[in-house]
Amino acid sequence: MGVSPANKAANVPTDQPVVVSAQGGTLKSVRIDGGKSGPLKGVLSADATRWRSLGTARPGTEYTVTAVSVDGSGKQTEMTSKFSTVKANKTFDIESITPNKEITGLTVGVGMPVMIAFDQPVTDRVSVERNLIVRSSKPVEGAWHWFDDQHVDFRPREYWPAHTKVRVEAKLAGVRGGPGMYGKRDVKLDFKIGREQITSGSMKTHTLTVRRNGKKIRTMPMSAGKGGVWKYHTTSGIHLAMSREPVTVMTSPGIGPGQSGYYRTTTYNNVRISNSGEYVHSAPWSVGSQGNANVSHGCVNVSPENARWFINNTLIGDPIILTGSPRRLEPTNGWGHWQENWKQWLQWSSLKDGPTNSLA
Repeated sequence: MGVSPANKAANVPTDQPVVVSAQGGTLKSVRIDGGKSGPLKGVLSADATRWRSLGTARPGTEYTVTAVSVDGSGKQTEMTSKFSTVKANKTFDIESITPNKEITGLTVGVGMPVMIAFDQPVTDRVSVERNLIVRSSKPVEGAWHWFDDQHVDFRPREYWPAHTKVRVEAKLAGVRGGPGMYGKRDVKLDFKIGREQITSGSMKTHTLTVRRNGKKIRTMPMSAGKGGVWKYHTTSGIHLAMSREPVTVMTSPGIGPGQSGYYRTTTYNNVRISNSGEYVHSAPWSVGSQGNANVSHGCVNVSPENARWFINNTLIGDPIILTGSPRRLEPTNGWGHWQENWKQWLQWSSLKDGPTNSLA
């Protein structure tokens, strides 16, 4: 029998597969024991002559390979080999993963990206991305996208199909994230996509239209940013519902108390759509302008009744598409992921696009 890595090999990379091969016979069993780190699983070839480990070994661990082969006459031979993996100077972990039960809920809209934040800068992006697996009950084409060394996000090429079940498997335990740095643990996330609901709004016709599963279910008069000053333009583009906030205190950006233009207003039934302070919210003071003029400081104003309906009927991750403003939503402003076309999205992917894995 042959074993790779060789017996007594040291500083073996954690992602190097262990290969056991039978010579002049077949393999009856292979076991790789890592002590407290646990065993390494593997797969046997169809002809039972070759076994290959799956997944990643743990750093700083001694593994013992025990293999049994059988030759043509039925004679069994057992062989034992040992190797040790490279030691870790430090570890990295997932600091947060979105969606999640606490902030977004686990049933989300068709535009919802998967967003992972790491607690350390990752320089070996290929190694990490290779171990981020997305499974879905309905196959989609998708890709990961690195915004910086600590943030990598996944989105499909097109919106998720309604009612898709999704599982994210971050198999990062032992994965190299940079020189001397290895993943601390594996993380798994299950969530599902709800009904398809897409809201479109025009800052020229002053109307929000909500379509669910392709059917128009509500039309709402609205008032958007009045402009004049750049920050008072509502951004055009594909926004996502980021949060549902029953009560929000809004203050004027860049203006303090006593200065011209300062305001501090409590608003109700708010759906956040960007990080630059934009919401769809109740605005009883602008009902007279809703449907015919833009008078807000950048938010989308609707009536109290419509705001109450909208917050109760919106999932986090629902697309809210606004048009008619000279100010464009930046891809990094909140969850502006859909502002990049597919070619632009793939520029920041280490492994490019591909179909999701199957989820039964």
